[in-house]
Amino acid sequence: MNDMIEAWRTRVRAAAGSGTPLEIRGGGTKAFYGRTPSGEVLDTREWRGVVSYEPTELVITARSGTSLAELEAVLAEQGQMLAFEPPRFGEGATVGGCVAAGLSGPRRLAAGAVRDFVLGARILDGHGDVLSFGGQVMKNVAGYDVSRLMAGSLGTLGLLLEVSLKVLPRPIAETTLRFAMSEGEAIDRLNEWGGQPLPVSASLWHDGTLTLRLSGAEAAVQSAVRRLGGEVLAAGEAQALWPAVREQKLAFFAGADDGTPLWRLSLPTSAALLKLDGEQAIEWGGGLRWLRSDAPAEVIRRRAAALGGHATLFRGGDRSGDVFHPLTEAQLAIHRRLKHAFDPAGIFNPGRMYDGL
Repeated sequence: MNDMIEAWRTRVRAAAGSGTPLEIRGGGTKAFYGRTPSGEVLDTREWRGVVSYEPTELVITARSGTSLAELEAVLAEQGQMLAFEPPRFGEGATVGGCVAAGLSGPRRLAAGAVRDFVLGARILDGHGDVLSFGGQVMKNVAGYDVSRLMAGSLGTLGLLLEVSLKVLPRPIAETTLRFAMSEGEAIDRLNEWGGQPLPVSASLWHDGTLTLRLSGAEAAVQSAVRRLGGEVLAAGEAQALWPAVREQKLAFFAGADDGTPLWRLSLPTSAALLKLDGEQAIEWGGGLRWLRSDAPAEVIRRRAAALGGHATLFRGGDRSGDVFHPLTEAQLAIHRRLKHAFDPAGIFNPGRMYDGL
C-alpha cells in the first residue's frame, strides 16, 4: 500500500482514539459551502494523478487530490467531458472536492447530477480501513451503491482516495439563444420545452431575459433554432457565458460579496413563482432558483417547502447555524446511522453539514 495512504491510516486511527476532529481539504475552493469547517487539516493535494482512463469505455479513475482542471484537460484531448459541468470556484479545485461537494453546473438538468456519474470509489473510513465500492463500468453499479453516498457528503463519511467517473463525448454543435420574457413566462416556456424532443442543455433566467443553450448534432441544434426563434448569441459571447454561469462570475452572484446571503432553492421545475423579497436567477429549467435576499431563513425555507423543495444557504449569512434545510426526524436518524457506520468516532469534518454529525 502507498506510503501516503499508510500514513493517513495511522493518523486517522490516532485521531479516532483521541477524538481529534480532522478537516479534509483539497484546494479549499468550496470552504464557503456548508457550515464552518473545523479540525486539524488533512490536505489531499499530494495524492493526485489519473489512475486509469479508457476513452472507449467512457470512464476515468483519478486520485482525490487531482486537480479538476488537469482531469478535464485530459478528457478534452479525447473530445470528452464531465457532463455534469462541476463548478471549480477556484484554480485549486480537486476531483475529491468536486465529488464531496456534489455540486453540478448548467448541464445538470439535461445530463444528470454528480452522483449519477460516480461509478466507484475507494475511501478511508473512520476505522482507518480502506474500502472499495462500485466499479469502473455501469453494469457493476446497479442497485444500491455506497460509492454514490460520497457525492454531496462534504467529507463527513470518510476520506475519498480514488473515484471512477463516467464521462461523455463533447457535443458536436452548440448554439445559445436569448429571449426577453418575465419570470412566469420563462418558467412556463421552460416546462413546455422540457416536454419536447429539443436538445436543451442549459438555461438561465435573470432580470427579464431567458438564455437557452442547445447542444447536440448540428442538424438537431439548427432545427431547434428555427423552431424556437429568439436572438442567436455570437459564438464568443456564448462560450464565455456558460463558464461564467458555472463559476458564478456573473454580476448577480458577485452581489453576494456585499454580505447579502445567497440562497439555493431546489424545487420542482413547474413550481410557482417564489414571491420573496430579493433578486433572483433561475437555472435547470426552473428547478434551481438562486435568491439573493436578507429575508429571514425561516421565511425562505417555509416558502421552499410549500413549493415542494428545500433551501440551502449557499454563500454568506451565519455559517454556524442551519445552512442546509433542516432534516425530519426520520432523515436525521438515517444520517446518524450512516455517520456511525463509516465514522463512529465522528472525526471527519464534524458538523460540516449538520450540528452533531
